[in-house]
Amino acid sequence: MTEHVPALHLTSATVLVTLTGPDQSGVSTRLFEALANHLVEIVDVEQIVVRGRLVLSVLATEPDDVAALESDAHAVGRELGLEVEIEHGTGDNRPRRVGRSQVTLLASQLQPAAMAAIAARIKTAGGNIDRIMRLARYPVTALRLEVSGADPDLLQAELPAAAYEHGVDIAVEERGILRHAQRLVVMDVDSTLIQGEVIEMLAEHAGHAAEVASVTEQAMRGELDFEASLRARVAMLEGVPASALDEVHDALQYTPGARTMIRTLKRLGYRFALVSGGFTQLIERMAEDLGIDYFAANELEIVDGRLTGRVLGTVVDRAGKAEALRRFAAEANISVKNTVAIGDGANDLDMLAAAGLGVAFNAKPVVRDQARTAVNVPYLDAIVYLLGITREEIEAADAADER
Repeated sequence: MTEHVPALHLTSATVLVTLTGPDQSGVSTRLFEALANHLVEIVDVEQIVVRGRLVLSVLATEPDDVAALESDAHAVGRELGLEVEIEHGTGDNRPRRVGRSQVTLLASQLQPAAMAAIAARIKTAGGNIDRIMRLARYPVTALRLEVSGADPDLLQAELPAAAYEHGVDIAVEERGILRHAQRLVVMDVDSTLIQGEVIEMLAEHAGHAAEVASVTEQAMRGELDFEASLRARVAMLEGVPASALDEVHDALQYTPGARTMIRTLKRLGYRFALVSGGFTQLIERMAEDLGIDYFAANELEIVDGRLTGRVLGTVVDRAGKAEALRRFAAEANISVKNTVAIGDGANDLDMLAAAGLGVAFNAKPVVRDQARTAVNVPYLDAIVYLLGITREEIEAADAADER
């Protein structure tokens, strides 16, 4: 019959055993085998390995014969060539304070000064970094910090300035059960999912590339009404053969990492939507190519095989993008809090604000400044790091598919 271990209370005596040294197979097995000789309860365990160096900490209730437990732990250390540290205290680890957040850092080159500045801001906000883990080393460095004790909204307000000053991207998400739920990812298309702007590529066939590009740039900076600017640009396409749409489609280039992001998140049951101020004649084909679940865009009028210079129906503008996000979330039976929106232009701002996680991706300054999260690395699959997925997990899943 198994002996009963008394329940742990805040005043219960506990012992923390920490082993450090070269990582090797069987360390945890040997330590737990040694602890099994004593009537203790395992309260907490943490283990990390950095550059082949192991740190293994086990917090247990204190046995009647403390000296015997210490002797057994030191014997394990001598056997495996590890340093052993033993601390005595009471109760569990320091309880995690209210305000649980996940802070994700992305950088092409992460400098110590950036980490120092961000850690200082977290401390100033009343937070404590409970755990840090690396999500990726290439093509960018991505770290996840688990923070307690600070209001997530306060962290969101305090951290971006320090991050921007040091050339890193940062995202703050409140930790809770919803982060494990299925999500809907809603993406802008031009200069987000794809490189460049479709309407500018079409304008080359009309001889108005420079004029259209100028208006597009102003609209994306928020200097022009989007619907009015779209109708003005489309008017310059009058007479362009419909076959130009095929040529533009064949010339499209997806942003690096786009397929990887979609493939990875599709494995986890995520849904995807494209919400674009572009045109259904191209968006529909992209959606089919990538396995996208939903899309909303504008429709070019075509008569006798040529563009008329007009748009049919209601224009998908700034407000229309946010409404499409809500509509697709409802169709997918996914809470709006569990949506992710990605965009770069001023017409994406309402959509980014409506989503649970709105990401300004290589965005115009007005968008980057207003969005809660900005990513300025050129890889769209960096978004998966914000969702807690590691580069190793992506590569392992891809390798399994190949097999």
